[in-house]
Amino acid sequence: MTRTDYPWLLPSEMIDPRGPELPGDRGRARPRRTVRDWVIDTLMFLLAAGIGLIALEASEKAGNSENVVLVDMIVGMLACCALWTRRRWPVALAIVVGAVSAVAPVAGGAALVAIFCVAVHRPFRVVAAVGGLSLVTGCLQTVLRPDPGMSLTAGLVGTVVLMLLVTGWGMLVRARRQLVVALRERATRAEAEAELRAEQAQRLAREAIAREMHDVLAHRLTLLSVHAGALEFRPDAPAPEVARAAGVIRDSAHEALQDLRMIIGVLRAPGDEGDRPQPTLVTLDALVAESREAGMKVTLDSRIDDPAAVPAATGRTAYRIAQEGLTNARKHAPGTEATVEVSGGPGDGLTVEVRNAAPLGEVPRVPGSGQGLIGLTERALLAGGRFEHGATGDGGFAVRAWLPWAS
Repeated sequence: MTRTDYPWLLPSEMIDPRGPELPGDRGRARPRRTVRDWVIDTLMFLLAAGIGLIALEASEKAGNSENVVLVDMIVGMLACCALWTRRRWPVALAIVVGAVSAVAPVAGGAALVAIFCVAVHRPFRVVAAVGGLSLVTGCLQTVLRPDPGMSLTAGLVGTVVLMLLVTGWGMLVRARRQLVVALRERATRAEAEAELRAEQAQRLAREAIAREMHDVLAHRLTLLSVHAGALEFRPDAPAPEVARAAGVIRDSAHEALQDLRMIIGVLRAPGDEGDRPQPTLVTLDALVAESREAGMKVTLDSRIDDPAAVPAATGRTAYRIAQEGLTNARKHAPGTEATVEVSGGPGDGLTVEVRNAAPLGEVPRVPGSGQGLIGLTERALLAGGRFEHGATGDGGFAVRAWLPWAS
């Protein structure tokens, strides 16, 4: 159970999401009294009335006339009834009731309640001013209407101590409420920051999935495009070549569908990355072999003695960079030879470079060109590495990435 489960147990100022009334909040609508407020207001009224009755009895013992006692009683009753407005006009009430209590001791209880309310609902500067005025009027009451059963010095000391205790108690209540408000705001801010972090993590995950989708599907679809183009331009090709091209198209379409299902499954269940193993540097040979089966001339120069020793994340990034480089070579320079070089070691980093010769003749521009290079740049930067790309001196194109490999 939390305190917010039962709002009727809280002060009305604490139910307001903006917290207790602060300077500059005077114009805002006041919340309705809760059950707790009604109980506290009733107890304050009874407390002020009880103190007033004690003061009225002291006034009678002091030998005052019946008219003076009657006036004291009426003034005390009005002061106690005025306490029901203490939440709306605490400062004005404290000043008026404090001034009246200087000549009517029966209103002294109402004056104490009023100064307590000011200390609860107003800042220290206002409390100091009103408290000082109430202290003066209290001392003036002790001088003008002394208690017959108490000396003047004892009356003055008692008045000062009582005023300071009531004011300090009210300021303590206000400080506690402000602390609760500050903690509530901190909790709200922490929840908002947690939601923002979750949204950012989700966005980063979706961006990573989008990069995977581009890298995987672009590779498969370029294989489909190459072999479909070969069948289109060579309808009279020998039957074995047609069958081989059709088999590559079928296998590539099947692999593309499998990869697409896996990616969609990750989107539906972000915590599940699927059953298929993620590619690493060990599977780079299979990637090159697949490209060769598609009719592409690829040379692999790997200077890594043990590809399995490369960290999985680094190897996966290197694999995707090589995959995208071969995909770009097939799209923009079909029929040319591509070279994939992998080198490096622990402590020196891992270097991946994919080069292709100049295209044979004019190649039509492929829609969406350049997006893969942007994705590779982001992928390398996220891995803590560098990525470079550009034309070579012989008219070809090269992509080169360096990835960190801890010793």
